[in-house]
Amino acid sequence: MRLLIIEDEAHLAEGLRFNLEAEGYEVEVVDSGERGLERIHAQPSFDLLILDVMLPGIDGFSVANQLRKEEKFLPILMLTARGRPQDVLLGFEAGADDYLAKPFELAILLARIKGLLRRTQWQAIASRPRNVFSFAGKRIDFDNLELKAGDRTLRLTLMEANLLRYFVQHQGEVVSRKMILDDVWDVHEDTDTRAIDNFIARLRKYIEEEPSQPRHLLTVRGVGYRFFPEPPAGGE
Repeated sequence: MRLLIIEDEAHLAEGLRFNLEAEGYEVEVVDSGERGLERIHAQPSFDLLILDVMLPGIDGFSVANQLRKEEKFLPILMLTARGRPQDVLLGFEAGADDYLAKPFELAILLARIKGLLRRTQWQAIASRPRNVFSFAGKRIDFDNLELKAGDRTLRLTLMEANLLRYFVQHQGEVVSRKMILDDVWDVHEDTDTRAIDNFIARLRKYIEEEPSQPRHLLTVRGVGYRFFPEPPAGGE
């Protein structure tokens, strides 16, 4: 497995390289967001990106945003000293698949890396039953992290897929913002929920014919959201 580390703290980057290579990973390190994007474009076979947030020039949030806009399917683990719940949500909104605050234990980092890589390998297990949900001409493949709508095939981040799965599991029910924070993003502190609203807006671009007039993922004002595979009678 080939890992790319974008980290400008040289001692931390080299420590990560040493420990990850000792675990059998092939590791490349760059010290800026610009160089990281150049390497990803030049060498698209990386299996995972370990991304610092506070970088010179282009920060980690912007790097993640750029990769998702390009629909590059590369698992992203963000490392940052900014560990407030608001920062975690910003990381997920930018396109991160997991988020680890500094300082961290090496064993925790290794477990997170193995978890992300294991999820990306699920698609190679031919005998595994397909984990698919179809509605209104859309098909969500939770194993491959893909959403097909007509002729379009969209790559989902792990968090996008997890949130869509949560709505599918609770279809027709009111899902509060606190439920999303607790059950999907594992953030259990009081925090600004506007990042969730922004996340929902992105999902609507994927699944709605007219995102500004949603028929499947509806807002329950002051509470949260409801998901309907088929639009409710009367346009609820």
